Amino acid sequence: MAYTKIFLGDLPEIINEIIQYFQNDFSTLHSCILVNRIWCRLAIPLLWENPFSLRYPKNYRYIEVYLHNLNDYDRSQLNEYGISNDSFLSNTLFNYPSFTQHLDTRKISDSIEKWVATVRISTVKEQFSNIFVRENVDQKSLKYTKMIYRSLFRLFIEKEADINTLEVTMLIDNDLEYFNDTFELILQNPNFIRNIRNLTLDFDPANDNITKFMIFLYSNCNSISSLYFLFPWYYYTTTEKHLSQIIDSQQNLKKISLCFNDLPLYHSLLSLKNPNCINSLRTIIFYHVSFKDIVVLNEVLDQLNVLESIHILYCYSLDSSNFIQQISNLTKPFKLKSLFMNEPLIKPLELLLQKSGDYLENFGLEDELLQEILELSIKYCNSKIKFLKFSGFDNQIIYKIFNLIKQVELSLNYLAIESHYDDKLGSIVLKNLGQILPTKLEYLSLSLEINTNDFEIFLKNSQDIFIKKLLIKNIRNGKREESEKKNILPYIKEYIMKKKRIKYFAFLEYFFIQTPIENDDLFSLKDEVKEFRLHNIIVQNYYDLNIEVREFINEMY
Repeated sequence: MAYTKIFLGDLPEIINEIIQYFQNDFSTLHSCILVNRIWCRLAIPLLWENPFSLRYPKNYRYIEVYLHNLNDYDRSQLNEYGISNDSFLSNTLFNYPSFTQHLDTRKISDSIEKWVATVRISTVKEQFSNIFVRENVDQKSLKYTKMIYRSLFRLFIEKEADINTLEVTMLIDNDLEYFNDTFELILQNPNFIRNIRNLTLDFDPANDNITKFMIFLYSNCNSISSLYFLFPWYYYTTTEKHLSQIIDSQQNLKKISLCFNDLPLYHSLLSLKNPNCINSLRTIIFYHVSFKDIVVLNEVLDQLNVLESIHILYCYSLDSSNFIQQISNLTKPFKLKSLFMNEPLIKPLELLLQKSGDYLENFGLEDELLQEILELSIKYCNSKIKFLKFSGFDNQIIYKIFNLIKQVELSLNYLAIESHYDDKLGSIVLKNLGQILPTKLEYLSLSLEINTNDFEIFLKNSQDIFIKKLLIKNIRNGKREESEKKNILPYIKEYIMKKKRIKYFAFLEYFFIQTPIENDDLFSLKDEVKEFRLHNIIVQNYYDLNIEVREFINEMY
């Protein structure tokens, strides 16, 4: 009888707990809404938390679903831009705007622009082909896009969307125009973002409205747990001071990610010593930060009581006396979980590995590598390594890389190897790598100049390995018309597709001799994608499946 009640929907809280596991599995969620009304009511909010994050959807009809909620005035404005009421849905079953939890200003504007491209006034373009009219149509489309952008924000406010993640990106003029159009709306409705938990600010350049917005944030938002700041390379003292005030205003800050290039981070780092941060901050991520003029690092790190991980991603001046001395003077453990370098610095690397070898989980070296660096890595890196990334190496040290892979085989889950424009090095990798990989990998990315015979050897040697996400980028030292002669896709189908050894797959042919450089992505071949899908393998766009180190660390810690 109890089982009957569950399947009849008498215990929706249990069903809800099950559906929560599919939060990012949009295909499964779409299936859930077809089961019955209860399943539909539970799955729909998850699907509409952040529809703007969907990459390469078949269309952007969710924009039209939102527009259904516009008032008569806004609809009339859209009519003036050539969009009739026929473009809006006549009825909707749910209050979709109220489900919104994640807002990314760049993704919203991109989505609107792509939707506009599908509905923009085609009849006008057909009837008037002169340059003057086409330019007017483009200007009209921009105004129309900005109006939709502003209308969507007004909708989210009016429908009382509970925003917990806000990403504000302003790098180009259009970004700033969109922001300026909605800035006053946000200021007039402080409750709209009062409860945000995750905040990303990516500003370039700073202006008066950005400054006002930062003041608004530290005056109205104090429940942020994750802060990510990506600011310009040129120096803005006031911007960094406002950042420090945002930090000071938070009551439970757990993670902070800083990308300030040449800024010394004096005020923002000192803000981490406030009483709230001392007993709440668990993660610090430094990304493209110069440590040359940072003088308060050890003073701050020694004060943080619950700090669990530090991540250094492609930072500069690790060999500065300031940085080395401060790391040496730390009284608490230096819990470095991630270290990715693109500078061949021996002394600071050895110091970092000595201080944190027992904590390191993610490690990568790029560009001009030295043999001593790999030897240090093998000496100090422990069996906790989960993520390895190598790029820019040569055949003098490739076997050192193989030794490190074998050393961390039991814990290794993510591996990226990139060697461009060197067929001999690509051959060495393919002939050896398949024999030393773990039996299971979450992620494997190979970017190599691939010889078909060597590739078949790799596939045979690794045929007992299951890889959840496999990416292959074939660097072609030739032109597209020569591609068929060296096509490796049949080998992929024979050894990977038919044996169902992967779940997600991306394959890109990269022709760097072409002018301009051109790419052939398997994802664009619909028939091929369907064939892989019949074997339960999902083909994705290469750049969507590719893991960016910064994003990976930000999500994992």
